[in-house]
This record gives sequence, structure tokens and C-alpha cells, in this order.
Amino acid sequence: MFTKHRLFQGAVVLTAAGLITRFMGFFFRIFLSHAFGEESVGLYQLIFPVYALCLSISTAGLQTAVSRMTAEKVSRGKPEEAGNVLRIALCLTLILSCAEVLLIQQNANFIAETFLGDPRCAEMLVIISYALPCAAIHSCICGYSFGLQRTKLPALSQLIEQTSRILFVVLLFIFMQNTGHTPSIRLAAGGIVAGEFVAALFSARLLTAQRRLGHIPSLSALTGSIRELFSLSAPLTANRAAVTLLQSVEAASIPACLKLYGMSGSDALSIYGVLTGMAMPCILFPSAITNSVGTVLMPAVSAAQAVGNRKAMTQLLKKAVGSCLILGLSCCLFFLIFGDLIGTILFHSSTAGKFILTLAWICPFLYTNTALVSAINGLGKTFFTFLINVIGLLVRIAGVFLAIPKFGIQGYLWGLLASQFIMSGLAAAVLLSSSRITDPHS
Repeated sequence: MFTKHRLFQGAVVLTAAGLITRFMGFFFRIFLSHAFGEESVGLYQLIFPVYALCLSISTAGLQTAVSRMTAEKVSRGKPEEAGNVLRIALCLTLILSCAEVLLIQQNANFIAETFLGDPRCAEMLVIISYALPCAAIHSCICGYSFGLQRTKLPALSQLIEQTSRILFVVLLFIFMQNTGHTPSIRLAAGGIVAGEFVAALFSARLLTAQRRLGHIPSLSALTGSIRELFSLSAPLTANRAAVTLLQSVEAASIPACLKLYGMSGSDALSIYGVLTGMAMPCILFPSAITNSVGTVLMPAVSAAQAVGNRKAMTQLLKKAVGSCLILGLSCCLFFLIFGDLIGTILFHSSTAGKFILTLAWICPFLYTNTALVSAINGLGKTFFTFLINVIGLLVRIAGVFLAIPKFGIQGYLWGLLASQFIMSGLAAAVLLSSSRITDPHS
């Protein structure tokens, strides 16, 4: 059973690793903006909708399913079945991710020109596709570890992935400059591949050393685990893919709608780079804490529900949601006071400072939503998670297509704030209506 002490300990470990990696990533973003410029950073950010969509199909739903099933089976005294789940998930996710690599590489030019609207993205799409199989291995092993409430492996692999990525880009950048070559933003895409490759090797090696998977199961046990994994992961994957597709449409449409507002292609890409590569990372920096809470909260809620411990589940929710709300309010005040200074000093961009000031208002809702949505997933109410995310995204997409052409990027920021507010209300309503459910099969 998941105790409050183990939940707190796991959250602390993940938070420490998350803060360190985000601190490293924050200054890495500054390096990218100074080394390659705002337009190149915007070009680099454009490839992430495609990368995120591929990850959502091949890994995101499976990781959540593995984490939830592992927590449930361990709480019922069946750890060997949890090992079966990981084996199946690894095989499935590798097949899917390798298929995605072939698909992207054969259609990189079409995706770059038609979907992303810039043919310069094609080479980076080919490069970043090689990260998908590595990310698949890394993701499944982390999901298994979260289910066991052993956060050491995910935390260490997160640090190693970020360190490898940054070292690859910075060292190669320096080497190319010293040899008379002109470094390209493609280095950043290569850094993602390097980071995921090293993290996958480390995760697999550490898991093998721990020898937690036990013996290969019988055919009947394996078949049962396959059915159970598919029944949970299929809707999760479909939901996550649909949500990510909407996110991809949103992200890819921002530069195009900025052009409708009257900006040139270069200025639109620069604004997009400042927003997604500078301002948003600042706002999301403290979310390392809430993400850690949400990650360990989901299997903890699932385990409490599996044994019918309603009191423990309620206490976990109150503490997690309350902590995230307090953090969000504190960060909102901090960014309102220092946001303009952060943009001007760190990024040498007054535009980034203005974006940070506006985005500060989403912090209380954004951080609280992480805990709320994780708790809903832990209760097995994945359809409601999908519905909440889709409604929030539709509000944001409306801001892109309706507000940006009239008000510029400010219209999108207003839509972003409205979407987070609506999502908070819907998630809270779902949890309140589900608070009486203690039977996992109800």
C-alpha cells in the first residue's frame, strides 16, 4: 500500500531532479537564443508538435497504463504480473516507435511544408525521429518504476538525459566554431536524440541490475496481461493522441495566424520562438514540483482505490491539490513582480518580459490542474481527462484562429488563461462527483 511517507519521499526525489533539469534547461534555452537567434529557436520549436504527437501514440498512453497497472498489482500482492506488463509494453512501444521513424523519414518534406508551413523543418524532423525508439524504452521503464513508487530510476534518468543533451549541443557547437564551421539549430535536434539514447541505456541497465522482472510468465498469464494492458492503454493512447493532435494544430497555426495579423514570416516565427522558447519555459519552471506531485499521486490514488481506502485517497487529494494551489499563487505573484526583469536580463528581450507578465495569471490554474488531472487518471476516469483536455484545447484554438488575427499574440494569451480556468473548474467538478466511489470495479 502506498503510504503518505513514501508519496512525499517520491515527490521530493522527483521534484529535486525536475528542478535541477529545468534549471539546466532554462539556461540551455538562453544559450540557444543567444547562439542561434529568435527565428531559429522558433523554427526549432515548430518540430515539437510532430515529435509530441508521435510520443503520444507510441509511449504516453502505455506509460500511464503501465504505472497504474503496476501500482494496482503490487498493492494486491502480484508483483510478477507487473513485470509481465512491462515486457508487453516494451515490445509494443518499440514496434510503434520504429514504424513512426520510417513514416517521418519518408514524409519529412511533406510534413514540414504542409503541416508546419516551413520546409526548413524537414531535416530536423529526420534527425529527431531517431529519438523515438529510445524515448519509448525510457518511458515504459519509468512508468514501471513509478508504479512501484521507486522514483530513483526516473529521477536519475531525467538528470542524465538533460545533461547528455546539453553537453552534446554545447560541446559540438564549440567544436564547430573552433574548426571554422557555422553551427546550425539542427544541433539542438541532435541533442534530443543523444539525450534520449543515453537515458534509455541507463534505464535499461539499472532495471536489469535490479532484477525486478522475475521469470518469464506462462502463456495464459501473458495473454491475460496483454488483454488488461490493451483495455487500459488503448483509450489512454487514443485520448492522448487526439489531445496532442489538437495541440499540434494549435502550435503550428500560431505563426500562420500572426501573419494574418500583419506580421512578416520572419517576425511571426520570432514571436513564436520568444513565446514557446523563452516565456513559457519560465512559467513552466516551477511546474517541476507539481509534475512530480502529479506523477506519484496517480498510482497512489489508484492503489488506495484498489483496496477501498477512501479516507487515505481523500487526504492525498486535499494535500496534493492544496499544495499545488499555494505554489501557483506564489509563482503568480513572483512573475508579476519580476517577469519584465527576467525577460530583459536573461533573454535580452523585452517581448519575453511582457509575455511572462501576462502568463503569470495562469500559474494558479496551470499548477493545480496537474494534480487534479492526475487524480482523475488514478481513479480510472480517463474519458473525463480526455474531455477536459479537449475542451481546454478548443478554447485555446479558438484564441489562435479568432483572437490572434484581430489582437495579435495577446489574443492567444487571453485564450490560454481562459482555457486553464475552465479546465480547473471541470476537473474539480469531476473529482467532487467521484469522491463517493471506492470500488475500483464500479
